[in-house]
Amino acid sequence: MDIKRVLTTVIGLPLVVAVILMANKYVIDVILTIVALIAMHEYVKCCSSKDAKIIKWISYVSTFIIAVAHVIEMDVLMKILLMSVPFLLMILFLHVIVTDQKITYTDVAYTLLGILYVTGSLLFVSLTYGIEKDGNGMGKIYIWYIMLAAWGTDIFAYLTGKYFGKHRFSSVSPKKTIEGCVGGTLAAVIICLLYTYGINTFLNLNINMINIGIASVILSIAGQIGDFAASVIKRNFEVKDYGNLFPGHGGMLDRIDSMMLIAPVAFAIFGLLLI
Repeated sequence: MDIKRVLTTVIGLPLVVAVILMANKYVIDVILTIVALIAMHEYVKCCSSKDAKIIKWISYVSTFIIAVAHVIEMDVLMKILLMSVPFLLMILFLHVIVTDQKITYTDVAYTLLGILYVTGSLLFVSLTYGIEKDGNGMGKIYIWYIMLAAWGTDIFAYLTGKYFGKHRFSSVSPKKTIEGCVGGTLAAVIICLLYTYGINTFLNLNINMINIGIASVILSIAGQIGDFAASVIKRNFEVKDYGNLFPGHGGMLDRIDSMMLIAPVAFAIFGLLLI
């Protein structure tokens, strides 16, 4: 047993739970901006290991949109994000021109991917936390589906794969098995259903269990794709971990990789479909 890994979990998990329960959406936005800055630094460092010239200033600046996610009206925020796409492309390709192609098309692609992957994903964590339904701040309820789907899938995919895994899933991550992926999803669904039963009972809510069962499958699959996506990036740049911020766990991106793609899916389910 990795003592460092266990201690990091024992200390970190209660801290995360306390912050989510006690903070408001503005505090969460600031915390997520800090998380995004750390994650972006790890992404930039990872890409730089193979001499990719990430355009750092715009990568870091992009993360601050998270800090003002709930300061700006939602419809205005959506318009800003929509308009930012062509302007972002213009700025990125302008670097290619003014550097006389010392910054290349590939560098632009890596920079854009980092902004979408890090800033874009974590912005949806913030937006999910801020969801309101019938005047109630349901985001504090919905945010746990992101956490539980990610944690449940990760933990039980590992355990199922370790004890029952026989069929390798993909060469992207050779240790992952089909049995592990299925076991992780089943566990995530059960955990999310138990959570839903609990909040329906004790908070007098009426969240549909069938809808949550379906949503949990989708969230778990999204989390596993996020895990594989992180592995694809690391393999491309031949690094084992994004960093060593968390002893036994790696860097920030190593810890939140499953959440990265769960977040936009969760916002679509809970923020747009309002199940």
